[in-house]
Amino acid sequence: MEQAVCCYRHPERETGVRCSRCDRPICPECMVSASVGFQCPECVADTRRAQVRVQPRTIAGGSVATNPRLVTMILIGINVAVFLAVQAYGDALVTDLGLIGKAYDPASGHVVGIADGQWYRLLTAVFLHQQVPHIALNMLSLWWIGPPVEAALGRLRYLAVYLLAGLGGSALSFLLAPSNELGLGASGAIFGLLGALFVLMRRVKADLRPIAILIVLNLVFTFTMSGIDWRAHIGGLVTGAVVGYGMVHAPRERRDVVQWTTCVVMLAVIIGVVYAGMVRING
Repeated sequence: MEQAVCCYRHPERETGVRCSRCDRPICPECMVSASVGFQCPECVADTRRAQVRVQPRTIAGGSVATNPRLVTMILIGINVAVFLAVQAYGDALVTDLGLIGKAYDPASGHVVGIADGQWYRLLTAVFLHQQVPHIALNMLSLWWIGPPVEAALGRLRYLAVYLLAGLGGSALSFLLAPSNELGLGASGAIFGLLGALFVLMRRVKADLRPIAILIVLNLVFTFTMSGIDWRAHIGGLVTGAVVGYGMVHAPRERRDVVQWTTCVVMLAVIIGVVYAGMVRING
């Protein structure tokens, strides 16, 4: 007499169906419809885990996003929101958030600035604009340059490059600019994206001439037009290039360690530059 075949997960249930992948007997409760026949729950789970493991990644190891402009749009939204707040509240907000080394503020009757302990200005100044042409040019540049870098690095790594470049630009401006000079704008962060984009294009062996010409033209404008803080531009450009290099050249087997170590080291350098600026101003 032929022995009854029972489900491997439910031994009390007889069945005549087997998993098309592992050939184990399965009852109707355990059957999962597949392209050919049925599979058992364990084989289905193995397939799903394999699909997760082969999820496509960017060149820097980030997740491939369905919307490669999302972080760029959020950054533009923050800049625009701060600009509208400046228009509503006037120069007082600019004085409170702008990049000032150390100066006397007649409105408050106090000394203000980074050298007086207001380190937050290094970051808030990056999102601060006062004139329409200024924010319009910066946001158009961010809209053009940001998405290719965001798509290549992934959202988190892209945001790290942007913020560190902005801080790097602020730090060099604080170190070299007159202590009572007001600085503001996203230009340092955008120059950082230019630096990262150059490194990225070199990594994939793309034609470097367009991005090189763009960087050179922007540097020419930086040093020939009045009212532009060249220190923030250079600081942002160098920071973005260094962090971008760490992002796209990190060895795959220890990619995360190298990438985030690069960010931490660059942040430490920025803090060192700020400390040197405080020593210069405070004597």
